Amino acid sequence: MERILGLDVGDKTIGVAVSDLLQITAQGVTTIRREGKKKDFLELKELIDEYNIKRIVVGLPKNMDGTIGPQGEKVINFAKKIENKFKIEIIYIDERLTTVSAERILIEGDVSREKRKKVIDKVAATYILQFYLDSV
Repeated sequence: MERILGLDVGDKTIGVAVSDLLQITAQGVTTIRREGKKKDFLELKELIDEYNIKRIVVGLPKNMDGTIGPQGEKVINFAKKIENKFKIEIIYIDERLTTVSAERILIEGDVSREKRKKVIDKVAATYILQFYLDSV
């Protein structure tokens, strides 16, 4: 069995989640602070190696009408670089409402605004990966 990595890719951060070995549940792992592609890829490589990742689920931000806008194009370009660099399968999942859902669950959990900002991307990555795990 293998684990699957889930990514919520943004301009400033990358939320990261990983599945359990049975691919039933997703757990938030970390948030990568983006400081340059070299650092981004180094941190991703460490996670890929640590968890023996063969597949990555990437949240694809779409416009509400289903089209792909500028942010979606950035995510696709970044994911293609991951795919080429690490020879790893990339799966895209529509992430339109994941950040909203993550924000809602954190508010309901009475997490302060400051703490929400620190974990929102990791929680969104968990939602993205869990959605994928539940759909296969």
